[in-house]
Amino acid sequence: MKLGRRSVCSFLLLFSAALCLFFFHNWKRPIPRASSRLWSSPLEFSKLKYPQLAPEPQYAHIPFKLKEQVVGLLAQNACSCVASRGGLGFSLPFQRQVHALNFTSAYGSEELVEATIARDREYQAFQSRVQSPADQILIAPANSPLQYPLQGVVVQPLKTILVPGLSLQAAEQEVYQVNLSASLGTWDVAGEVEGMRLRGEGQLELTLSSPELDRLNRQLQLVTYSSGSYQPDTADTVRFSTDGHEAVFTIRIKHPPNPRLYPPGSPPEGAKYNISALVTIATKTFLRYDRLRNLIASIRRFYPTITVIIADDSERPEPVNGPYIEHYLMPFGKGWFAGRNLAVSQVTTKYVLWVDDDFIFTGRTKLEKLVDVLEQTSLDLVGGAVREITGFSTTYRQLMSIEPGGPGWGDCLTQRRGFHHELPGFPGCVVTDGVVNFFLARVDKVREIGFDPRLSRVAHLEFFLDGLGSLRVGSCSDVLVDHASKLKLPWVPWGTEAETYAKYRYPGVTDESYVAKHKLLFFKHRLQCMSSD
Repeated sequence: MKLGRRSVCSFLLLFSAALCLFFFHNWKRPIPRASSRLWSSPLEFSKLKYPQLAPEPQYAHIPFKLKEQVVGLLAQNACSCVASRGGLGFSLPFQRQVHALNFTSAYGSEELVEATIARDREYQAFQSRVQSPADQILIAPANSPLQYPLQGVVVQPLKTILVPGLSLQAAEQEVYQVNLSASLGTWDVAGEVEGMRLRGEGQLELTLSSPELDRLNRQLQLVTYSSGSYQPDTADTVRFSTDGHEAVFTIRIKHPPNPRLYPPGSPPEGAKYNISALVTIATKTFLRYDRLRNLIASIRRFYPTITVIIADDSERPEPVNGPYIEHYLMPFGKGWFAGRNLAVSQVTTKYVLWVDDDFIFTGRTKLEKLVDVLEQTSLDLVGGAVREITGFSTTYRQLMSIEPGGPGWGDCLTQRRGFHHELPGFPGCVVTDGVVNFFLARVDKVREIGFDPRLSRVAHLEFFLDGLGSLRVGSCSDVLVDHASKLKLPWVPWGTEAETYAKYRYPGVTDESYVAKHKLLFFKHRLQCMSSD
């Protein structure tokens, strides 16, 4: 009996010791030191996983020792999702697990190839819109005698990068020394060049010195910057100095733009775009179901499979049924901009076409033209023209600017009719700041700006004012939609619903909605007044 107990105890002790060794191996791995191997050949870097550490030709003869604990922090542009595996061949209940999902498995082999090609095409278009010359790395030549990056240096929060372009071009002297200082991050080196003296590695300030200028410059190519705190959209102003000279530049701390890509769909034979896969039509209705049904009927004549989303804040809503129709109900009189927010929130396509519920599609309502403008340019929104019963059409092209006001007074909003310039490559199209209430827009951009729900019944300009400076707007006069007649025939009596609609839609200038709107503009945008022509 005692022998059996001893065997069990011995087994438990051995098992516990094995577990301790297992967890010690996984949790207490030694911190890697600088590699004892000397690196210098450019061929080594091109074949291995550190191509960004390859030297410039004039410094290729200078070897260095790799600091693997720093290099391991640098991005390799070869990410992968790997699930954790237990060292004993099985997972323990209290062991932290890493799970991995492979999204490519959702596709068949041929479908994956097509989806990848389409995604890459959309991603390239996305990159061309979000990137600007201000994002490119520019290096200031060593005229001072410091060489450093003027712009374009970006690091993700709590990540590490190699700082490009650092160099010293000084006259001959006994010892060459430079200093780097930061306030939001720390400095280090990805490798240690022989003959260098380093002070302050892993600190806010780093000093590098050497009796040989080439060795100092090779070491500067290996300098890293690590973001020290989670601030997802800021910049660190860093200083780069030597005897009697100092340069200042910024390192942006931010995440890369997160793409939101939409599958374009396969276009019908002979067509350039699949409009139904790219565009959703959205509208807001209030009591005017006869006008709404006429709008839908006209849409179906030209775009039978396009989705139409309706936001409805009528008091007694009527059913609006049919294929590719989404009808969303709201509290009575909730408002114009609240309805816009609701409708746009349900759009799943790349673009949304906004129309009033009393518009009529005709043969000149060519959505393909508006889609082509947004696909081929960096514009976020492009308007068309609205043709009235008189035969005249309006584009409502508006220019807006903010003039600064004195302390305590607020600024002045200036609104003028016109446009900035013609849109190259698209005759009849121009670049402006505000357009008529018939426009095609990128869904993500519209959601980013949003429609202020405090503007209930009288609003239009305010959306473009909210987007001023970030929303890129165009207008094309050759894409038209008809406006249903607003004439009130004397022999046709108004019903209760028509009277209710007119009360909400056309309030007097002393109505509370106007007063609330003016108070909103005064406070929200710090405006004291607006002038317009």
